[in-house]
Amino acid sequence: MSTTELPASHAELMDGVYRWQRHIYDLTRKYYLLGRDRLIDGLDVPAGGTVLELGCGTGRNIVLAARRYPDARFFGLDISAEMLETAGAAIAREGLVDRVTLAQGDATAFDARALFGHSGFDRVFVSYSLSMIPGWEKTVSAALAALAPSGSLHVVDFGQQEGLPRWFRAMLRGWLRKFHVAPRSTLREVLESESRRTGASFRFRTLYRGYAWLGVVGLPR
Repeated sequence: MSTTELPASHAELMDGVYRWQRHIYDLTRKYYLLGRDRLIDGLDVPAGGTVLELGCGTGRNIVLAARRYPDARFFGLDISAEMLETAGAAIAREGLVDRVTLAQGDATAFDARALFGHSGFDRVFVSYSLSMIPGWEKTVSAALAALAPSGSLHVVDFGQQEGLPRWFRAMLRGWLRKFHVAPRSTLREVLESESRRTGASFRFRTLYRGYAWLGVVGLPR
């Protein structure tokens, strides 16, 4: 596992939030982090391809993706040392150590070559992490910069619950604030703007009446 110098405040905040929660994170989050498996199914990783997850957390997604695409190599980045400890244990338990590499780093500014010895990924994905990252727009730019030509960025996160009752949205927002999570109202606009800037294609879906949003930005060859 590689480590670079990190912004202490956010790294310490995330370690504090997840020091104990990481042990029950996957059990509890499966009920409301919706759309993650749909994202993984849509990665369509080429044979022998490389995949980077930003904000890999407990390793839940990267383990499932590694099973789904057995010919690919995977890389996971997270700012929390506590989460990476849990992810490393999960990867070892699944016998994936030879195919998955983890590193501690800031998703808004990272050097993939220095961290992983690799750059130019076929796929980069971010699952329910942008809503926790200060300056999350920089993560979108950094993710696109880490892609190989014809690679794609896949994002799933909380939407604006636009098709759901107002009381539900208020209840959900109050709950999420306890974990320093804030749904990004401009997520679609930022992804679309970045796709125009890079000459990329852009696909966007609302899931479960706006509970979650799923976006894909595909770079040209």
